[in-house]
Amino acid sequence: MSADRLGDERVAGVLKAAVRVIVPVLELLADRDPLGLKKRTFREQADASGTKVDTALNAVASVFDAADTPGTKAWESMTVDQRVSWWVGRVGGIGTVAVAFPGIFGVLARRLPLGDVLGFANQAIVLVAVAREYGITEQDEQVRLLASVLCNRELPKGASVHAPEPDVDGVTDDSRVTEPSGRLSRSPFALLSTLWSVTKILKAVTDELDKRPRSRTVYRWLGNLPVVGAVAGYFGERGALSRAAKLGRRWVEQNSTSASNASPRGRDTLRVRKG
Repeated sequence: MSADRLGDERVAGVLKAAVRVIVPVLELLADRDPLGLKKRTFREQADASGTKVDTALNAVASVFDAADTPGTKAWESMTVDQRVSWWVGRVGGIGTVAVAFPGIFGVLARRLPLGDVLGFANQAIVLVAVAREYGITEQDEQVRLLASVLCNRELPKGASVHAPEPDVDGVTDDSRVTEPSGRLSRSPFALLSTLWSVTKILKAVTDELDKRPRSRTVYRWLGNLPVVGAVAGYFGERGALSRAAKLGRRWVEQNSTSASNASPRGRDTLRVRKG
């Protein structure tokens, strides 16, 4: 099926399925605070009379704060620019390693679409995170954002509401790495598991993969070389991810009705070209 025959409803359904998997892991990273470590960062100073356990928890909390983890005191003082950069650099960076890895095989990796699908999925995760920073939690708006930036399609409002989702083996609404208790897993592999789940979903729209922001030409050339291709792929995908995030912010500021709910800090004018 050629790209021009792949209907908007089909694309909307696939992206909706991807969003349903992405959002829970972002909530895990941004909102969960099982040990109260993030709350501790708001304390003016540690209690000198506290127990050794309390002292240890305070030390861990200070590390979280120093890393600008979402939900900490440091995070609350960050601008939108800084928060977007955090999602691109920290969360997107983990995914970029996975995207670049096939490049170790050089030109042979081009025979497999895995790198393109992983890159698409990684950008989708970061774009949904950017949308959430602007207060956009409505699924349909998140789908429209992904369609615009990654598929170059401007979907009408409500396009994904009744759009059928693809039937993908091993991927469900609860494919968010759950523990036996039913709670979201706090495993460091949760993000990579989500990346893989989204990748399986996106295989249903492989004709759309070339429309996303891609690596610069020089990085794609270097990507044909064994071993070196992995390094070139990493830096190329990192740049592409940054451009995708900027395009996402521009779309939000121009099209979304929910952006007014987000903090106005750091809302500078973006001048970005899709390339």
